[in-house]
Amino acid sequence: MVMEMLNSIIYPPQPSLILTIISAIEVLVLCNAGFMETKGTHMQYSKFWSSSTTANGSDDRRISSRVGMLIFYTPALFAGVLGLILFPGESLRFYLVAASLVVHFLKRDIEVLFVHKFSGSSSLDHSIIIATSYFVITAGTIYGQYLSRGLPEPSTDLTFAGVAIFLIGITGNFYHHYILSNLRKEGEKQYKIPRGGLFGLVICPHYAFELLGFVGICLISQTIYPFLFLLGMSGYLVGRSYATKKWYISKFEDFPKDVKALIPFVF
Repeated sequence: MVMEMLNSIIYPPQPSLILTIISAIEVLVLCNAGFMETKGTHMQYSKFWSSSTTANGSDDRRISSRVGMLIFYTPALFAGVLGLILFPGESLRFYLVAASLVVHFLKRDIEVLFVHKFSGSSSLDHSIIIATSYFVITAGTIYGQYLSRGLPEPSTDLTFAGVAIFLIGITGNFYHHYILSNLRKEGEKQYKIPRGGLFGLVICPHYAFELLGFVGICLISQTIYPFLFLLGMSGYLVGRSYATKKWYISKFEDFPKDVKALIPFVF
């Protein structure tokens, strides 16, 4: 029953050993990163990590947070654009997958340049690691879609449902990023509890909508690889949101105890 349902919504697995291995590694790496977040070992680009390198004797190279974030997303953006250029004459589904990835990472770069406010620094090494992960996800999704040419189409076409969910995801993600960017006035450095939007229900609605955007891409694609990447990304953001809530609770005595980390009323 389960296999019949999966076969009705997903293309048969493409015969690519390299892509399968890369996907499996990406899932393990992202889920492990999420687990490490819950244990207090954080990616070195946010408020969770002290920028002091003397505390642990690290000789890590530091760059501004804005530059670090641009490093995160720009290679994946180029991968999406190249996918559109290098594979002419493909199906509408293929172009929607590649275009949605381009829109996602272009939006992230625009937010870095014009929306987010930064006051700290990032690790160059960790920025490269994260950039590589996003690049692999983007290139792997596009290449997997290319390999699906000639395979039997899923009997249930989810393309336009995926487009709708993707648009909801990126819109909700942007809206909550905008709220976060306006928490502190010019010159303020202290952190505040976010208010507005879905922040009254979860402390990381921007993560929830980011995952929703990737769900949309999975439904547009209907190949196995973006679903695997979604699994890995979910593992990371679950851990990241848990760490975020734990951080807010430690910093604010009045943090509302009924606010969840990622999923309203659930987690």
